[in-house]
Amino acid sequence: MHDEPIDPFTGDPADSAAGRHDSGGPALDPLSDAERQEVLEDLADLEIYQALLAPIGVRGLVIKCEDCEEPHYFSWDLLRGNLRHLLSSGHPRVHEPAYDPDPDHYVTWDYARGYADGVHDTLSEGTDEEPDTNR
Repeated sequence: MHDEPIDPFTGDPADSAAGRHDSGGPALDPLSDAERQEVLEDLADLEIYQALLAPIGVRGLVIKCEDCEEPHYFSWDLLRGNLRHLLSSGHPRVHEPAYDPDPDHYVTWDYARGYADGVHDTLSEGTDEEPDTNR
């Protein structure tokens, strides 16, 4: 069983991205320790965001692509697979925009982070206060 989605175009001779990151291409620098740590933190955050947001109907995250300036919609599993691929290979996957996603079911990283922070703050309220001795 695979932890990440399988490339549906693997072995397709018409795949324009085939061999893009193989040993015949330009050498890629491995992730630095700081970059690796950031990806690990993103994976940990992703688990929290999914646990909090999936039960209320959020299907994943939307990220504005720096290359094409378009929003890309990633399901939780696809994004997790992409981050794991980045950790193991040192480079991001070739990607295409999702087919006809419903933007109402996706949120940004910033929204997810703010939501998680809000839940944390709500659950933490009153834990630092002194007990009420007037009871």
